[in-house]
Amino acid sequence: MSRTDLQSCEADWYSSAGPLYESAGENCSIWAHNKPMRRTTPLQQLGRILLGTAMIFAGTGHLTFARQDFQAQVPDALPLDKDFVVLASGLVEIGLGAALLALPEGQPRRTFGQLLAAFFVAVFPGNIAQYLGHKDAFGLDTDQKRLIRLFFQPLLVLWALWSTGSLGRKRD
Repeated sequence: MSRTDLQSCEADWYSSAGPLYESAGENCSIWAHNKPMRRTTPLQQLGRILLGTAMIFAGTGHLTFARQDFQAQVPDALPLDKDFVVLASGLVEIGLGAALLALPEGQPRRTFGQLLAAFFVAVFPGNIAQYLGHKDAFGLDTDQKRLIRLFFQPLLVLWALWSTGSLGRKRD
């Protein structure tokens, strides 16, 4: 396949809602199957490394030095032992953080970025419970501080998606 053919296939692929390789023949079908992977930028890579490291640190905190503070975030309505929830979520955070650091570029890393974003959404009710229950933890000792914290959770979701290349991507 010539360089011109590859450029034509690439243009067809990225300029449409889906692959148009059928119209360009067999060569584009081969290109579409083996098309080059779009890489994350150095800034995204730095963001991913920082987020992965922060997740491992936070997960370690769940298991050790910040265990009681994290228990303040477990909603009273949750019918599980608070310590179990904190330990389990800490292990999940360590695993997700390690995956962000260790997985290769591409679909596996994007998948774990999406899982981390979903995790941030899943634990958000705990942040709301801390606010509504007026529970002090992590220096959040006023309702104003606890309320401001709620607005940072969507940023964590976006950070997980952006740093792994999941945000604004066409499906590979």
